[in-house]
Amino acid sequence: MARSRISTCLALALLLLPAGARDAVSQQMPDLVTTDVLRVCADPGNMPFSERKEDGFENKIAGIIADELKVKLRYYWLTQGPGFVRNTLGTGLCDLILGSAFGSDIVQTTNPYYRSAYALVTRKGEFEGGVARLDDPRLKGKSIGVIAGTPPVNRMGELGMIGTMRAYAPYQLDPSRKHQTVGAEIVADLAAKSIDAAILWGPAAGWLARQSGTAMEVVPLLQEPERPPMSYRIAMGVRIGENDWKRSLNTILRKRRADIEKVLRDYDVPLLEDEGNKLLDPSH
Repeated sequence: MARSRISTCLALALLLLPAGARDAVSQQMPDLVTTDVLRVCADPGNMPFSERKEDGFENKIAGIIADELKVKLRYYWLTQGPGFVRNTLGTGLCDLILGSAFGSDIVQTTNPYYRSAYALVTRKGEFEGGVARLDDPRLKGKSIGVIAGTPPVNRMGELGMIGTMRAYAPYQLDPSRKHQTVGAEIVADLAAKSIDAAILWGPAAGWLARQSGTAMEVVPLLQEPERPPMSYRIAMGVRIGENDWKRSLNTILRKRRADIEKVLRDYDVPLLEDEGNKLLDPSH
């Protein structure tokens, strides 16, 4: 245990050295820093974000980063949940986590590579003309699926919708569960008409709705009050203090922005402009 902690501290210290000094030290401790591999920590079963088969959009974006760095890509898999950052970046298993909320205080974040919002998901044609706001009177009394602890729950409380809300536990580790994620379970219940609507993080909602086998409408919640926030900027997470590494990633994010945006659109991620509550024009 003590030896493991010492190795981790040495690895972190080494990454903070200037390039020349780092190269000299790495000759003595070659196992502490990986220079020929992009090490990414991700969830092995969290589609559409990541999957062991590398089918998720974060897997594709990690591939773009590795391609630009001209190195191989290696994953360390751990199910998302409490302690994910501590047990991945914090232990030195990897050097990068994708999908971190910009400005997070538990990691150092790169510049954002996309901005999205929570979305309302309904069966197509269920509400004539569609529903774009949570205070739409047609939602009153409806059973709406939402992941417990997410921002939409607070907004629903303000609107007096808690009584008919169906809150799903955010982390279900039961190996016998039918669905890979809680979001997939919610969309399946919506398809089966067990609930009337769902509110999910947009990047998950678009892909899950398309995969459900039922025609659905996914409407980003762009007309809600500023608090609680329904839109977020998403960045990549690195260890605090790794400024050179962050700058290198920011350069790649700028250079490969079009490639990254294409991946996101291929997975039906609702993309917002950098400021304001407007969807990003695909032809921008």
